[in-house]
Amino acid sequence: MTARKPSRKAPAPTEVPQVPLLTPDGTLPPAAPAEVDTPPSSEPAVPDASAKRKKPAGKRAAGTGDGGPSPRPRRGAGSQGVRQARPLDDDDRARLLHGEHHAPHDLLGAHMVRGGVTFRVLRPYARSVTVLAKGLRAQLHDDGDGLFSGLLPMPSLPEYQLLVAYEDNEIEVQDPYRFLPALGDLDLHLIGEGRHEELWTALGAQPMQHQGVAGTRFTVWAPDARGVRVVGDFNYWDGSGFPMRSLGSSGVWELFLPAIGEGVLYKFDICRPDGSHTTRADPMARRTEVPPSTASIVTASHHEWQDQEWMAHRGDLPVHEAPFSVYEVHLPSWRPGLTYRQLASQLPAYVRDLGFTHVEMMPVSEHPFGGSWGYQVTGFYAPTSRMGTPDDFRFLVDALHRAGIGVIVDWVPAHFPRDDWALAEFDGRPLYEHSDPSRAAHPDWGTLEFDYGRKEVRNFLVANATYWCEEFHIDGLRVDAVASMLYLDYSREDGEWSPNERGGRENLDAVAFLQEMNATVYRRNPGVVTIAEESTAWNGVTRATHHVGPDGFGGLGFGLKWNMGWMHDSLQYVSKEPVHRKYHHNEMTFSMVYAYSENYVLPISHDEVVHGKQALVSKMPGDWWQRRANHRAYLGFMWAHPGKQLLFMGQEFAQGAEWSEGHGPDWWLLDPSYEAESDHRGVRDLVRELNAVYAATPALWQRDTVPEGFAWVDGTAAEDNVFAFLRFDADGAPLLAASNFSPVVRHEYRLGVPPSVSAWAEVLNTDAARYGGGDVLNPDPLKPESVAAHGHRTSVQLTLPPLATVWLKPV
Repeated sequence: MTARKPSRKAPAPTEVPQVPLLTPDGTLPPAAPAEVDTPPSSEPAVPDASAKRKKPAGKRAAGTGDGGPSPRPRRGAGSQGVRQARPLDDDDRARLLHGEHHAPHDLLGAHMVRGGVTFRVLRPYARSVTVLAKGLRAQLHDDGDGLFSGLLPMPSLPEYQLLVAYEDNEIEVQDPYRFLPALGDLDLHLIGEGRHEELWTALGAQPMQHQGVAGTRFTVWAPDARGVRVVGDFNYWDGSGFPMRSLGSSGVWELFLPAIGEGVLYKFDICRPDGSHTTRADPMARRTEVPPSTASIVTASHHEWQDQEWMAHRGDLPVHEAPFSVYEVHLPSWRPGLTYRQLASQLPAYVRDLGFTHVEMMPVSEHPFGGSWGYQVTGFYAPTSRMGTPDDFRFLVDALHRAGIGVIVDWVPAHFPRDDWALAEFDGRPLYEHSDPSRAAHPDWGTLEFDYGRKEVRNFLVANATYWCEEFHIDGLRVDAVASMLYLDYSREDGEWSPNERGGRENLDAVAFLQEMNATVYRRNPGVVTIAEESTAWNGVTRATHHVGPDGFGGLGFGLKWNMGWMHDSLQYVSKEPVHRKYHHNEMTFSMVYAYSENYVLPISHDEVVHGKQALVSKMPGDWWQRRANHRAYLGFMWAHPGKQLLFMGQEFAQGAEWSEGHGPDWWLLDPSYEAESDHRGVRDLVRELNAVYAATPALWQRDTVPEGFAWVDGTAAEDNVFAFLRFDADGAPLLAASNFSPVVRHEYRLGVPPSVSAWAEVLNTDAARYGGGDVLNPDPLKPESVAAHGHRTSVQLTLPPLATVWLKPV
């Protein structure tokens, strides 16, 4: 709304003589003579006990809201005993009405002046405003443009309320401008330092009791704004009467609104440096409207957690020395149409039945476009409202924990979209994004990159990481697009980027941010793991931040890193016809050259089964039987390979179609009425068995990150398309894994084994009939022979099924 210019000025009052404050019957005495003539009132000030008021009508009864436009009474009507207050300075008045004033509390509310107390109220569209206090009822003068004021001869500031009359109703409200700031000095100091690790408790909309009154404190960081006002459904999205105050050099604006509580919709009306206005959602909003609506919602948590046992023990084993197999899900499409609470009745049971240790959720932060899958975030502190409230999401996490399943969420601190109601140029200038346009624009996604060198922006993101862990009991953060953060020349040509102060291409600000984020998360949340999606050979992604590497950088401090190289190489290999695989043999073995440079996760993620890349089973060559066999053999190889496992939904039952967020997995493939149902159910049964044997076999996870946990038996059998290796647990107990990626049975295939094992038994075979295979098995224990092979003086002969992986353990 465009503010109106003042229609007229009230003349300045003369010096007020000292007079008695209240008469014995509780009314104000007649006003002392002054130069200003005040017309007599038909409604004198009377004691509060005799006040007769209408009941508030409609939504306005909620508290701070305003009614619609109505004609105003003539100035001074109903103001006997209330003297004219000194008029506002022209500049102050204009700035206040235009939403440009940095200190509205200095002008509005009640203030001690010579001769008493000045009351000034900004209530656009009101017909009259009356001050109510103990033993007092005094109608203020109408100063025009929604401003009302008066001078009362009182010795101190009273506790008071306002009776605001509109054309069709009256409401009794608290005056927001009588309250002290509801944000403490320590909060402001920490925000100024960029070190507020619980930033969500200081900024945003916080329901609270303040000075004995219930309401909501609104705070927002907008250092370049000329003024900020709160708008919402409680004031018909007209913030004219609700300007916020600037809290000094912190850049924080604050306003406590009495009687505003949970469920209220709100935004911030920001006056930019050029005087124009923009309406923005709260960057710290903890709940939002369902997209495409964009308002923020006042909220507070009432969830009572029941996962105490999980939280107490989740850090008993370091993640890299524990079983860790992850089921990746896109929550909105896993079972389309389900709410968080409905998902809580299905997802934990499903994941637990399959034996996965963790669920990884694609980003659950609020995002306007569902087709972005959550990777273009506008509400970093709000779980998407598409499936329910923040407490509903807590309920889902709680249910997963009580089922013994850890929860990882994808977290996106690399960039944000340009929506003009969200973070982009939030207060009229680059704020969350870098001020250099060449640094701000993300070349791949049309988004904006965060300014990691600005301490407040870094604080916003670091606190956000801890927020998810502490407010939602999240067990891990998978950090998206780390490579795009680390390099100044990422997806940029020569001339499109500038070197850092060392002359290199590393983004030093991003490095410092990631180190601070990881150090803070691990310090505050024992048992939580951070995981980097980092696709380059950056040194020290999972090295401690205080350990400096040969490149002169400390480690980034992540717990785990996605092994993108293994993913691309291995998928390239299995997509080849078996006759050609011998020429690509090293694509399956190369990962062991660098396997211990980081702590790795082996991901078959959503990125690999969309946009023409085909589902996992459809990448495989051959007929339907061969594709499924390749699929099963590949999973067996993956679960035995050093590193943790991650599998995207739908791949656990060999879905043939690419994933689409529009309909999710093809669950109908598991319908008993479908003729090929057994083919898909067999693959799912294999995944369940892989997880069961994996969890029960420390050799497959206990020494994932040290060379002592692995030894090749034969990594050079390219002509046979065979890979065989040993895994060892901390006590040296082995597991033998052999994969045959050719479509022929290999009888009496000799593999060298340690002489300390007297017999080997098959514990898993991906060719078993119950998985849909040909049932070529090794049913009897295999005893080593004194025949040297592969560097061992003893060996076994076994049958390798076609397109299959077998695991053997000591009897």
